[in-house]
Amino acid sequence: MVAEPASHAVVTLTTMAQSQALLRAKDATTQAGFTAERIPARVFRRRPILMDDGAGNREHRRQLVRFFSPRALEQHRGFIEKAAAEMVDEARQTGSAQLDDLALMFSVRVASEIVGLGPGDTAALARRLEAFFNQPPVDHTRADYGRTNKDWARAARDALVPLAQFYWRDVRPAIRARRANPADDIITHLLNRGYRPREILMECLTYGTAGMVTTREFISMAMLRLHENPKLLARYRVADATERTAILSEIIRLEPPVAHLYRRVQSEAPGCPYAPQTLVDIDVRESNTDPRVFDPGPGELCPERNLAAAERTGLSFGDGAHRCPGSHLALMETDVLISTLLRAGATIAAPPRRQFDTLVQGYQWRDFMLGFETEP
Repeated sequence: MVAEPASHAVVTLTTMAQSQALLRAKDATTQAGFTAERIPARVFRRRPILMDDGAGNREHRRQLVRFFSPRALEQHRGFIEKAAAEMVDEARQTGSAQLDDLALMFSVRVASEIVGLGPGDTAALARRLEAFFNQPPVDHTRADYGRTNKDWARAARDALVPLAQFYWRDVRPAIRARRANPADDIITHLLNRGYRPREILMECLTYGTAGMVTTREFISMAMLRLHENPKLLARYRVADATERTAILSEIIRLEPPVAHLYRRVQSEAPGCPYAPQTLVDIDVRESNTDPRVFDPGPGELCPERNLAAAERTGLSFGDGAHRCPGSHLALMETDVLISTLLRAGATIAAPPRRQFDTLVQGYQWRDFMLGFETEP
């Protein structure tokens, strides 16, 4: 489908084959989502990983694999399980909890540990990161992103204060601590690569917000989908870790936290037969229900699909050079928190409100109230 909503063509891809080919077309496209094209190249010697492209970005991602591999994450499992147990125990003693807030605190605490931000005030850090995303709506398919100059001014103003607070209260102290005492975390890794403070700030923002925003929403979505299907919920309660991961992989395939990925064509190449400057809109939800890949019943939740582990989630974690390095972590976090909640007797007390974040292109769940059975 080709349209001309503004000064450039927009192509929408809805099949797995086309979408994967485009995302894997090396150096043919660049990041066009998350308003990446509005960030001047001169601001950073090294652009944030979410917005960078090319050989340098691929090498950076290759080096980061060791922090997010299943083996590396097992070293953090004890911390992740302890954090979940403490938060859930506190909620159970209170008698209720708001899952979207609980998932926010949990995901931020876990991301802080792996990035190297340290054990600070998780609630305050979460508020700073959340405030950064309080942005005017955007439309990535329009040349002006659907924003007026006043909207852009507001976006810059509203982002500046939480960004500055994030640097002075979280990132700068962590940089100083890691310079004095290096550790096996991402901030130490960035310092060893010669990253400047402003570049480390943006990397931390990328990891913190990616880990916070998408994982937070998926935890709520997974909890909701499990409770909508009593048989699936009963199966999840008694399943082993492998089976639980298969269930969560199916849920995230059907309910991708980021529903659209945007790429700007720089040159035609195999898998990218479009004119330069074309905006490609990859419809993740449609691609993830492509019957040529996910038959039978592509729209049904079926953990037994005969697919390789990397294929089970479809494009929910992206593909190619911009595949999310934290995919294993997101599934582990979700499983740990939900399993801990279920063991504590958590039940849905009130259905949440569904919203949509145009910047991330993903769903939001708010006011998701949980109660707890007296004897789980």
